[in-house]
Amino acid sequence: MDAVAGTKFRELSLTDRLDLIKKNASLEDRDIHFLKDSANSLGFDNVNRMIENAIGVFPVPMGIATNFLINDLDYLIPMAIEEPSVIAATSKAAKIAKLTGGFHAEADDSLMIGQIQVIPDDKPHEAISREILKKKDELYRIASSKARSSKVVEIKLRAVQDESQLGMGTMIIVELIVNTHDAMGANVVNTMCEAVGHTIESITGGRTILKILSNYSVRRLVRCRATFPKNQIGGDIAVERILYAYALAYSDVYRAVTHNKGIMNGIDSVALATGQDFRAIEAAAHAYASRGGRYRSLSKWFRDENGDLVGELEMPMAVGIVGGVTKVHQMAATSLKILKVNSSQELAIVIASVGLAQNFAALLALASEGIQKGHMKLHSRNIAFMAGARDDMIDIISEHLVKEDKVNLSRAKELMVKYSRDGQIND
Repeated sequence: MDAVAGTKFRELSLTDRLDLIKKNASLEDRDIHFLKDSANSLGFDNVNRMIENAIGVFPVPMGIATNFLINDLDYLIPMAIEEPSVIAATSKAAKIAKLTGGFHAEADDSLMIGQIQVIPDDKPHEAISREILKKKDELYRIASSKARSSKVVEIKLRAVQDESQLGMGTMIIVELIVNTHDAMGANVVNTMCEAVGHTIESITGGRTILKILSNYSVRRLVRCRATFPKNQIGGDIAVERILYAYALAYSDVYRAVTHNKGIMNGIDSVALATGQDFRAIEAAAHAYASRGGRYRSLSKWFRDENGDLVGELEMPMAVGIVGGVTKVHQMAATSLKILKVNSSQELAIVIASVGLAQNFAALLALASEGIQKGHMKLHSRNIAFMAGARDDMIDIISEHLVKEDKVNLSRAKELMVKYSRDGQIND
C-alpha cells in the first residue's frame, strides 16, 4: 500500500512504519514502544528479513519441560506456548513414564516428497508417462545437481483423475523422493521440482503446473511408545477410564479432533520453540489421522500384561536442525542448543515424545478430576496479576480464588482491597 508521499510501506524505516500505524490505528505511545522493543529484541534487520512489512515480534511464553528420558537420554525440552498447564502436565507425565524407562522412539530417514503436476493436453497420459520414464536417469541427475547433500532416491509416477467436477481430466504426478538429511527440506525440494518440471516439458511437450513439495510427509514417520504404571495413576479404575476416553477418540470425530489437539499442544510448542514449520506438521498430522477414510485418534492406548497403561504415537514429522529460521532466529537456535539434538531424526523423536506425554496428561486429567481444575489453578494466577497482585501476592490471591471457586477479575480485585486494608485475607 502507499504510505507517505508515495513511499511503499516496505520501504519505510521501523520508526516510520510505527508512526504510520499509530496514526491509522489510534495507538498510544506505550503501544508503539512495546512494538519497537519487541522488534529490536531479535534485531530488526533479522525480523525484517524473515517476513514482509515487519513492525515487531509477537512474544509467546517459553518454558522448559523436565523429567524426559527418551531412548535412555535425559532431555530438557523448550516449549513455546501461551496455554496454562501444558508444560506442568507434560513434565508430570514424563516423570511417571520415567519409572518404566521413559519414552522409546524411532524416526524414519528424512525423505520428503516433491510433486510435479503434468498436464498431457492432447497426448494420452500413458504416452507421456512412458516418455518421462525413459528419461528417469536424466531427471535424477538434474534434480540432484541442485543440492550439495540432498539427493533424489526415487522417482515415481501416478495418474490422478480430477474429482473436482471441473472436468480437468487425468493429470500425471511425477514424485521426487528426496533425502534431505538434517534439513526440513522445503527449499531444496521446491528447487528440484522446478528444475525437473522444465525438463519434463521439453521431453514430453506437456505442460507442468505445480512444482512443489508435499507436506504430507508419510515417508518421514516417527514412532513413540511409553508405559505408565497403573499404581502411579490411580490403579485399574483409572486405566479403564482412560481407555474409555481413548475408545471415544478413536470412534467419534468430535472427540478425536479435541484428543489430537491435545497431542499437538505438546508437538506445536516444541516445534515453535525450535523454529520448525508447525503448520506443516499440523497439516500432515491431521491428514494422517484420516488415512483410513475416517478421522481418528493419532495415538493408541492399551493395557500391557501387567495391567499398566501403554501409549503409542505414530505420525509424520518433517523437522530440521539446519537452515531456515534456525539460522536467523536466536531463540530457535538457543532452544536447539538446550535440546542438544544431533540430527533431524533425534529432534523428531523428542517432539513426538512430548506429544505422547501431553496426550497422556490430558487423558489422565479428563478421566479423573477433569481438565478444568488444573487449568483454573494456573488461570487464577493470571487473574491475580490482572487485578494488580505482584510477587508473593499473586500466590495469596490465586490460592483464595481457587479455594472459593470464584476465579474472576472482580473477586480478585475485592481480595486485593481487603488485603490492602486489613493486611490479610480471612478465610
